[in-house]
Amino acid sequence: MSDEEQPKPADPSPAPSTSEGPNKSVRLDAQLLRALAHPMRNRILGLLRLYGPATATTLADRLAVNTGATSYHLRQLAEAGLVVEDDSRGNARDRWWKSAHQGTDFDKSELLAEEPELALGFLHGIGQMYAENMFRAIDNLQTMTPEWRDASLISDYLFQLRPDEMTAMMTEIKAVLEKYSTDLTQPLPDGAEQVSVQIQAYPRETR
Repeated sequence: MSDEEQPKPADPSPAPSTSEGPNKSVRLDAQLLRALAHPMRNRILGLLRLYGPATATTLADRLAVNTGATSYHLRQLAEAGLVVEDDSRGNARDRWWKSAHQGTDFDKSELLAEEPELALGFLHGIGQMYAENMFRAIDNLQTMTPEWRDASLISDYLFQLRPDEMTAMMTEIKAVLEKYSTDLTQPLPDGAEQVSVQIQAYPRETR
C-alpha cells in the first residue's frame, strides 16, 4: 500500500495495555508492531513525543514529505491507538494529533519469535532514529551554552561480561535513570531542557 492510498476501516480491537503514571508507556505486541512497520510512523511518533501535539502539515515540514503521507500514517497510528486527536486545539479542517503514550516498552525476544522480519525492521528504524538524534546533537554543539556542552556526553565503554552480569549492569543503570525521571507533560523548570539519554548495550562480534 502506498502513502497515497486510503486506509480501510480497522476492525474493533482492545486498546493497547499501558502502565499508568507520569511516564505512562505502551507495551508493544505483534499487532502494534505491524502498525509501526513503516519507519515513517516511528519517526512521526517520536516527533509527537519530543515536540508535543502537531498537525499533519507541521509533521510533513519536519520530515520533508508531503502532507498526504503524514495524514495517511497518522490515521494508521490512530487506528492502532498509538496517537489520538488533541481536542483542545484545531478544528475539523486543522486536526492536531498527540502521542497516546510517553514511551514504548517491548520484549525483543518475544517480538523476534512472533514476527522476526517486522521486529528487525522496527529495531533498524529505532537505530536509525538514535543515530539521527546523535548527529543532530553534534551539529548543535557549536550553539550550545558552555554548561550544556560540558554536560553532554558521547562515549562508549567496552567490558568482558557474562549475560547475567550485563543484565545486572543494565538494571543498575535504569535505576539511576528512574531517579531523575520527570513528567514530560509538565512545563520545563527554570534552566532545564529536555535531555535525551540513549543506551545501546550488546555483545560485539569479536570472533
